[in-house]
Amino acid sequence: MSDSEHRQLGRDSLFVLADLRIDGMMGEQRIRVRNLSAGGLMGEADFRVQRGQMVWVNLRHLGWTEGSVAWVQDNRFGIAFREEIDPRLVRAPITQGVGTPRFVKPPLGQHETGELRKI
Repeated sequence: MSDSEHRQLGRDSLFVLADLRIDGMMGEQRIRVRNLSAGGLMGEADFRVQRGQMVWVNLRHLGWTEGSVAWVQDNRFGIAFREEIDPRLVRAPITQGVGTPRFVKPPLGQHETGELRKI
C-alpha cells in the first residue's frame, strides 16, 4: 500500500496502552496508542525508534501485529501494519469472563443481576 492509500483509511483517536517489540532489541516497551486505523497507528513513547525499523505491536483483542516505523517526530511515531487489522476489535471494551482476573469489577452501578442498584 502506498503512503497516499494509507492516508485514505479512516482513523479514530483513542488512548490505549500497548506493548512494542523492536527488531534487534531485547524485551518489550510500553507505548501509548493515540490513533488507530486498519493500516496503522500513531504511537507515543519515552524512547526513540527509527524510521524503517520492523516492529510488532501487541494490540488488545488482536495480539501481536507486525509493522514498520513509517515516520518519527519527537516522541511520536507512525507504524504501518504489514496487513490490515479491524480497529473496532481494539476499541471493544474488555469484558468479564473466565480468564478475567478477580480484581476486575463489573461497571459501577450494576448488581450481579445486571440491574442498576439504588444508591
